[in-house]
Amino acid sequence: MTNTAATEIDDTSSAFTPNLTIDVGGAPMLYRRTGRSSHTVPPLVLLQHFRGNLDYWDPLLLDTLAADRDVITVDLHGVGGSGGQTPDNVSDMTRNAIAFITALGLTEIDLLGFSLGGHIAQEIALVRPRLLRRLVLAGTAPQGAPDLHRWSEDVYRWATGDVTAPEDFISLFFSGSDDGRQRAWEYLARTHTRQQDRDPESSLACRDAQFQALMTWGIPESAKLQRLSAITQPTLVANGDNDTMMYTKNSQLLAENIGGAQLRIYPDAGHGFLDQYPVQFGQHVRQFLGC
Repeated sequence: MTNTAATEIDDTSSAFTPNLTIDVGGAPMLYRRTGRSSHTVPPLVLLQHFRGNLDYWDPLLLDTLAADRDVITVDLHGVGGSGGQTPDNVSDMTRNAIAFITALGLTEIDLLGFSLGGHIAQEIALVRPRLLRRLVLAGTAPQGAPDLHRWSEDVYRWATGDVTAPEDFISLFFSGSDDGRQRAWEYLARTHTRQQDRDPESSLACRDAQFQALMTWGIPESAKLQRLSAITQPTLVANGDNDTMMYTKNSQLLAENIGGAQLRIYPDAGHGFLDQYPVQFGQHVRQFLGC
């Protein structure tokens, strides 16, 4: 693996944020907290994608987001270094995320959900509407949306193997252009800058439970789209222009069904657009959140 762009990360970066744990429902949850407290904006909580852990967040994205606010990343139960068992449905994952936020004593947050994390973020907005100030939905899709239930053969192979090779990850998350592949290797180098106290890879049991949750969420049911009208928080929906996992058209569907939602589509990018353009996306999020 090339070390391109690793020099952009220094020892003050969120890449080296200490691991923290908190008991939630009798099992420890691993999380990290970076940035600084603000008197004007609430903490920003980030929820990760299928099989991802704390070390999958791009340090450049976190550093950009944490320039003037408190940023919290977390492994839900059964993910990475957290204890407990991974739920096999989004509703229970949502309760788990809310329990974590409550355990930290937070009464208002901004929330960014990526992919599966975006499914959970939508549910939090619906069942705890007064908890969220603003919402960012990245590379995700509404429940029951078209073409979610059965991934293509390529996406299934890249996403669910017992071991995810770098080339599989790049094919799933990044565009196939020369620039996209270069940015992919730079991302992988940045996320491996941290060598001490890395977050363990999620288990195969976690993979299987999360996959079941994703497939259940994706069972086609157009009536589920009506639920989105209840999301009244200011919302930013973002994706790459060629997401082959959640499909870019479903981000457009989200924006159409959440009143007043902003939509931003990034060119020459796929499901992992926020890793391909971490600083640009981070700046756009900060602008949206009012930082």
